[in-house]
Amino acid sequence: MTTTPSSNTSTGVTDLLGADALPQLWWRRRAVWLGVALLVAAGAGFVVWQNQQSAQAAPRYQTEPVVRGNLLITVTANGTLQPTRQLALGSELSGVIKRVLVDVNDAVKTGQVLIELDTSKLDDQIIRSRAALASAQAGVKQAEATRAEQRSLLARQEEVARLSGGQVPSKTELDTTRAAAARAEAALAMARTSVTDAAAALRLDETNRSKASIRSPMDGVVLARTAEPGNAVAASLQAVTLLTLAQDLRQLKLQVKVDEADVGLVQAGQKATFTVSTWPARAYPATINRVAFGSTTTDNVVTYATDLAVANDDLSLRPGMTATAVIAATERQGVLLVPNAALRYTPSAAPAAGSDGGLLSKLMPRPPSSGVPKRAGTSKTAAGATRQLWLLKNGQPVAVNVTTGLTNGRQTEVSGEGLGEGNAVITGQTTSAAR
Repeated sequence: MTTTPSSNTSTGVTDLLGADALPQLWWRRRAVWLGVALLVAAGAGFVVWQNQQSAQAAPRYQTEPVVRGNLLITVTANGTLQPTRQLALGSELSGVIKRVLVDVNDAVKTGQVLIELDTSKLDDQIIRSRAALASAQAGVKQAEATRAEQRSLLARQEEVARLSGGQVPSKTELDTTRAAAARAEAALAMARTSVTDAAAALRLDETNRSKASIRSPMDGVVLARTAEPGNAVAASLQAVTLLTLAQDLRQLKLQVKVDEADVGLVQAGQKATFTVSTWPARAYPATINRVAFGSTTTDNVVTYATDLAVANDDLSLRPGMTATAVIAATERQGVLLVPNAALRYTPSAAPAAGSDGGLLSKLMPRPPSSGVPKRAGTSKTAAGATRQLWLLKNGQPVAVNVTTGLTNGRQTEVSGEGLGEGNAVITGQTTSAAR
């Protein structure tokens, strides 16, 4: 076997000086490799720390899915329950109340006598009117007799004048007889007129006598009573209210005030429910009968009176109760719905991972983060407007243009390309403070 000179020389030197006398190579030193391991560990730790800081600085999005469902638009209004017909009953006559035949809460029928006035004076007036009528009728008979007498006298004189060739009676005497006959005719006409007048006066007194018994004009119930026996009634231009009647309380009317911003959604025939303070857990059904064209302004607030028909078969509702009605104005079925917060959301700029300027920027102080979701105001969403939604795709916000429809204050109907059921729509975001 052949040995090279270099190998021999190296071996000889090593044998001559000894293995411990030669210096160790650097790459064989343990300290070098320990330092390299520490540097690698420090670098890995820095990368992990940097990634953690980037993840904490990145925005965290709050999302909700786009759903398909029904959207019910309701209008809320307050009002009071009233009878379908309410009547303040008074007296056309002056007099003293003799009897009151009903009390509060009593049911009454049409034509039923409710109050009776003292009729002593009215009875005397009827007797006097009947006497006047009899006198007028006697005057007619007297006038008829006078007329017959004058007609007979005139006929005899005219016959005598015809037989005598106009010699007797004289022309003056004949004219006087004719005038007397004409006066008898006039007197008879006046007597007949007196009879008519006396008969009318008698009927008036009899009518007043009948009105002394105040009767119910409708079926209903007595709501209030102010009349008492012995009270004097002074009829004037405005009749005094003695009783307040309401029509059958099994049918009531709820009159609410609808705000001018909502009146365009309300129309006759729509269904509604309402609650009253007495029965807060019970929802009563109602139907809109009429929406007034005329407005009412109170404290610069414009409202429109709206009447709702209410069934009250169990009489649990009473006139005057305050009610809060919820009117089902419009319903859209099978439409895409998003929360209103999604239409108000706009993403804020956030630094991308890996482009933060290195370690120096990580060490610089940052403003504190509130950690509260960023949302816009609570302005209403206009129907038919083009708005922008932000969808979360692959962890990044993507803008989508949509057309808005109706809203109920919480959700809004939307439509547009690139939007489908189940898409994650962004409603807000938070940013964690760097540590």
